[in-house]
Amino acid sequence: MTKRIGFIGLGMMGHGMAKNILAKGFPLTVMAHRNRKPVEDLLGKGATEDNSPRLVAENSDIVFICVSASPQVEEIVLGDGGLLEAGREGLIVVDCTTAEPSSTAKIASALAETGAAMADAPLARTPVEAEAGRLNTMVGAAPEVFAAIKPVLETFCENIFHVGELGAGHKLKLINNFLAMGHAALTAEAIVACYRTGVDPARYYDVISAGGANSGIFQMMVPKALEGDFGGMKFGIDLARKDLRYYRKMTEEAGLTGQMGDAVLLALAEASNLGYGGALIASLIEAQAKINNQSLPHKA
Repeated sequence: MTKRIGFIGLGMMGHGMAKNILAKGFPLTVMAHRNRKPVEDLLGKGATEDNSPRLVAENSDIVFICVSASPQVEEIVLGDGGLLEAGREGLIVVDCTTAEPSSTAKIASALAETGAAMADAPLARTPVEAEAGRLNTMVGAAPEVFAAIKPVLETFCENIFHVGELGAGHKLKLINNFLAMGHAALTAEAIVACYRTGVDPARYYDVISAGGANSGIFQMMVPKALEGDFGGMKFGIDLARKDLRYYRKMTEEAGLTGQMGDAVLLALAEASNLGYGGALIASLIEAQAKINNQSLPHKA
């Protein structure tokens, strides 16, 4: 029997994910989170709409959540009219948010008391891949839960990694984002160093692109930034700051010492405090330039 799918959080990533779920033949119920435009698009494609998480859960076998942070996930599940009120044997809640592992454990425990199960399936790649059905996901779930949700994940993911039991996905995603944002922070500082010391940034780009210091993050940020366009990587600075804050809390709770997490978080916090919080990651370059009173080219 085809599973009924619910989806809450139709933002930059969620719309594409939900669109692909619907296109592959799964009955879909959605709930607006912030704006109605993606909801109207999906309704036009055959989705149905409910106005509370509880109702979405009542009409679904698997509910996906894709919002910005753990407080929103907790409200959707544990708040008045939340998913928990419709918790039952057979219901699975899948959190695709980059979330705080301790919050995930709390939510999963509450759901388990009703008989419902949970999986964490945070995402990698961008809204472009979400629309194309080519995201990556790292899933923390019991084997039987993973088997149940995998056919739905396949509608919007190119690569699906079952990385362990519940919570493993969120932990791995935070470590992944720590490394990715570390690349971004180093890249921003290096580009500003080129401008300040008289190194041709275009030649620097050529050298790095041909060597071991190259990375996907570098390639997303730098080519457009050299033309004054800081929109090459579709991920916001304040979202990255939230992820690094979760990473630091997770590692502190695990008794891990290290300096790099603090340094990356500081770079993101400085950029946010300089007014770039709503901008995309390549604007770390602009923030570094502002700190150092260094001019940059800007797109006309």
